[in-house]
Amino acid sequence: MPESTNRNSGVFPSIFNDVIGPVMRGTSSSHSAAALRIGKIARSLLAQDINEVHIAFDCSGSLPSTHTTQGSDMGLAGGILGFEVDDERLPFYENELKKQGISIHYQTDDFGDPHPNTYRITLKNQSESHSMIALSTGGGMIEVIDIDGARVSIGGDIFITLVYYHGHIASILQDLELRFSDLSMKTGTRQSFIEIRTHAVLPKKRIAAISAMPGVQYIRCLPPILPILRPKHLEVPFQTPVEMAAFASDKQLNLDALALQYESQRGGITEEAVLQHMTAIVGVLRSSIETGLKGTDFKDRILGRQSGTYLLNSKSGNLMDTGVLNLVIPYVTSLMEVKSALGIIVAAPTAGSCGCLPGAVLGAVDFMQRSEEEAARALLAAGLIGIFIAGISTFAAEVGGCQVECGAGSAMAAAGLTTLMGGTADAALAAASMALQNSLGMICDPVAGRVEVPCLGKNTMAAANAVTCANMALSGFDPVIPLGEVIETMDRVGRSLPRELRCTALGGLSITPTAKAIERDLNHIGQNHRTPEVGTTEDGGQGQTE
Repeated sequence: MPESTNRNSGVFPSIFNDVIGPVMRGTSSSHSAAALRIGKIARSLLAQDINEVHIAFDCSGSLPSTHTTQGSDMGLAGGILGFEVDDERLPFYENELKKQGISIHYQTDDFGDPHPNTYRITLKNQSESHSMIALSTGGGMIEVIDIDGARVSIGGDIFITLVYYHGHIASILQDLELRFSDLSMKTGTRQSFIEIRTHAVLPKKRIAAISAMPGVQYIRCLPPILPILRPKHLEVPFQTPVEMAAFASDKQLNLDALALQYESQRGGITEEAVLQHMTAIVGVLRSSIETGLKGTDFKDRILGRQSGTYLLNSKSGNLMDTGVLNLVIPYVTSLMEVKSALGIIVAAPTAGSCGCLPGAVLGAVDFMQRSEEEAARALLAAGLIGIFIAGISTFAAEVGGCQVECGAGSAMAAAGLTTLMGGTADAALAAASMALQNSLGMICDPVAGRVEVPCLGKNTMAAANAVTCANMALSGFDPVIPLGEVIETMDRVGRSLPRELRCTALGGLSITPTAKAIERDLNHIGQNHRTPEVGTTEDGGQGQTE
């Protein structure tokens, strides 16, 4: 099976689709949020109730060893149930599956899938069966690459209508071509259909008219799953740091203003709407930090409440005076604790790195008593750095190690902090370049498969690195290597890391004696599913290639 040529949802990444977001519940954006979005699209393939779901993973990918511990099971079930990524019922998905009479079976086999986060799904009820192959591409982003054996490319930012047919297709196709400009025939190994792409939902009357055409079997509508939809004329003012510098050369705009222009044009929305959207995200982050500092509880995790204790010790004078870091660190760790307790967080750019960027920016905002609008603008500036990373590389640790999560978050935070301090766009790029240079080669080795250890420490380190690099850039330090070249280097380094060091829990700290003991204890206490063996299904059947 060929790997997708796209690394994100579309030609041009979006700050709110690809970089800062989704607002989600779960331990991992690549697993929990992306899996839910995949499950939600798969759900749309069946018009009636779903009775049975089969999910398969490639034995050489990341999912066989992490799908239970990082929330893929919860996410897939939530999407199949029709939940949103922040639904409060997600932690109790097993009860909801029983209520709706849906059985889910997992298997692994040697499919030869190029992408480590490949989901193969078959859904059935008494009258229909459909298959889908989808990728989790990082930070909660997904791409559906196969439906019923036909090659597709669906990222979730546009309305998709599938017209299944039988018999002679010419008359159907001719009629549809008169009505729709963006359609294509898809010939699958299981079933064939016509794919129609539109920028608005098709009215029920129009769907009924198509359904009544001779030769049409049925229609399936796949709604968008992303917050920013693709406009009819998709374009952006720039795509790379070099193009941005040329665009801004005579405009004297800071990075936040450039981010507003980018996302406004990318999403076909006003700059005011962009700022309002980010301000709303700041509100979500405030609530998450408050929740974390109060203390969270969850059975299936390694670390308990720690962030609030740090803040108390800092206020009591029991810690070294590190200025802004004594507020940044508890903010970062509080967000990580909320994530591990399946609370509401914002993937920024991922759930595994959800503490670094927001904790650094909001900690600095509060330390310097700045406004919420300044916080939103700093996050927008950070988001633009994320755009460059998403366009060149990836946010999936399964592909590039932790350097593409905490490293990327550190670069974004450094640019955001520089902008918060009034630094120029050039200074923000310099800060991001230095922060990312300091993060190259960072591996991803989650202990017991949970996104906690050493993830918590890496988030705090990334935030401290961001603060340092922001101050260096504001002082005129030379990054030497331009940001675009550093991102390209990060991508090469990440893809050369051994599979065991890319979020599989098969190397690094994950396989130390202490880590394996923790894993055994957690599996005994709180794990309800076992990881499937290669070539077997969880219900005892033999694994089969779809």
